[in-house]
Amino acid sequence: MKSKIKWAALGGLVLSFVSLLVHLFLAKSSANIVHYAGIPFMTKSWSQFIPAEDVKVPVNKKLWGKVKALEGLHPYAKPRSAYPVPITQNNGFIYAKIFGGFEKIRNSICDLVAVARLLNATLVIPEIQQSIRSKGISSNFKSFSYIYNEEQFIAALATDVIIVKDLPPNHKDARKQKQFPTFRPQHSAPPSFYLTNVLPKLKKAKVVGLIVTDGGCLQSILPNSLGEYQRLRCRVAFHALQFRSEIVALGRLMVQRLRYPGHPYLSYHPGLIRDTLAYHGCAELFQDIHSELIQYRRKQLIKQGIVNQELSVDSYAQKANGSCPLMPEEVGLLLRAMGYPPTTTIYLAGSETFGGQRVLIPLHAMYTYLVDRTSLCSKQELDDLIGPETPLPPDPLEALPAKSVRQQKEEWEKAGPRPRPLPPPPDRPIYRHEKEGWYGWVAENDTEPNPSPSDLREQAHRLLWDALDYIVSVEADAFFPGFDNDGSQWPDFSGLVMGHRLYEMASSRTFRPNRTYLAELFNSTSAHLYYPPHNWTLAVKAHLNKSLAEEGLNQELHLAKPKTFLSHPIPECSCTTLRTPEVLQSGKDSSLHLLYEGQDECPKWMEQSLAKSVVLEGNGEEFESQEDEVDSEGQPESEGNDQSNAIPSWEQGEDMDPDD
Repeated sequence: MKSKIKWAALGGLVLSFVSLLVHLFLAKSSANIVHYAGIPFMTKSWSQFIPAEDVKVPVNKKLWGKVKALEGLHPYAKPRSAYPVPITQNNGFIYAKIFGGFEKIRNSICDLVAVARLLNATLVIPEIQQSIRSKGISSNFKSFSYIYNEEQFIAALATDVIIVKDLPPNHKDARKQKQFPTFRPQHSAPPSFYLTNVLPKLKKAKVVGLIVTDGGCLQSILPNSLGEYQRLRCRVAFHALQFRSEIVALGRLMVQRLRYPGHPYLSYHPGLIRDTLAYHGCAELFQDIHSELIQYRRKQLIKQGIVNQELSVDSYAQKANGSCPLMPEEVGLLLRAMGYPPTTTIYLAGSETFGGQRVLIPLHAMYTYLVDRTSLCSKQELDDLIGPETPLPPDPLEALPAKSVRQQKEEWEKAGPRPRPLPPPPDRPIYRHEKEGWYGWVAENDTEPNPSPSDLREQAHRLLWDALDYIVSVEADAFFPGFDNDGSQWPDFSGLVMGHRLYEMASSRTFRPNRTYLAELFNSTSAHLYYPPHNWTLAVKAHLNKSLAEEGLNQELHLAKPKTFLSHPIPECSCTTLRTPEVLQSGKDSSLHLLYEGQDECPKWMEQSLAKSVVLEGNGEEFESQEDEVDSEGQPESEGNDQSNAIPSWEQGEDMDPDD
């Protein structure tokens, strides 16, 4: 009997060992199926989501390829008429203070250079207040040089405007005594404002100051006679305004890590910024404290005269007319309808995503490889970019240091005779998260406190994070904006990125969605968002594909360009390799005629260099192409389809509804 029990036990051990070997074999074999290592949401280590070196992922050209209709557009911002070189004997100096974030700073600098050229004046390198106001930031960089390369800026514009780093000593003393006139130009100030009001004061005082607060100081669309000033804006934005070397190096490293080893990536900017959301009254799209914060900011904008509407508005009506952003969940559904697989790498751009991680959860559920700068860069790399900083004053909410056993014993011995009455129970401790940031005041006070030193320093750091995101977004294989053309008259991050991509590589995949049309689409299938009918998916594909070319560019021309020229710098800053007869023969109703109407032909020398680059690019194809059967099956013909923007009905796609 005992021998049988021993044999049974031995048999059980053998079976357990065999089972363990089988499980190990299955785990090893199934690991080869997965291209990426599993990554947690917003992981801190970029190495965790790098794919294996021996894996080659085929890429679908319909998702990542160039837009053929725009391959004839090329950047050309050089002067095309008589353009005299500036002389030192001019009308005087212009110094400027720029307030606002990354988008306002970049657009304002371009306007200031154009104004200096218009007034025949020497421009003092503008002062970026968001970095100056922050005390104790790295002494290696200050003001303009905190994000931009001063030497490159001066050298690249030597034939356009004379730029100096500071005023002469005698003028600096006079400026401290406020002896020079200053102006606060509006965002859309016309050239006549400067010629009539500023130029006489400049000639008389030899120095004037400009305070720019609205993200610009010169109207976006200028008369045809001032076309060279538009090209000057392009030379400033796309050639002279280069980030300092440390930012460029880290930004390129992030792009390399995203594409390693040959994977394309999509950059997505949510556009969820508190000021913009408050301007349009989108509070009801959020919950709890975030709604209160938006409403509080909207009340401030009403008091300042920036908003002329009521405090409480219907956020869903605002969203229906395109005045509120596409939420991350909606963007994920749109990308999924386009055919982007769940393994797509999506870079989350923007230093501020109002609503925090909670609004990103649905998008991350659909696309696991959602990363940002903290995922791609180590803490040391980001600290090196910031540079050495002066420590902030001690925080009063910092926890008291723990007492040693010896100190506790000494206090016990000095406490006096016992027994003694017990002290009253202590108050509930106040934790750091209850007092820092928004949570510290919104539940207790009706007024928002002034920014603390740590808040000001964080605002300065955001300039660096936005600069990194700008580099990654411009270089992305595809870009999707969550909230551009918001109508707030402020430049937006997505608009600047889209304009830069249109100028530098017009044929890159840049989506320009119509939020009003998409809101109608989402409302038509609100009960079946995750399992929409087939015709709904076709409608999304048709709209987004058309937004890549003629429809999207036409929308930008009428909505974005009047607000910010840099968001749509064509045809002033571009040329075409297509000859005029080719465009005319295409017919006035064709997309080719609409896209290339008014474009100058590229010079001969430029066409030759472009032809060489095309040959080299064809020999070194970066991505492997593979047609996606699902995508090609559901891809509608964009040409000649007049019903692409019609809202699909449930009856049309009833047979494809997976809920039936």
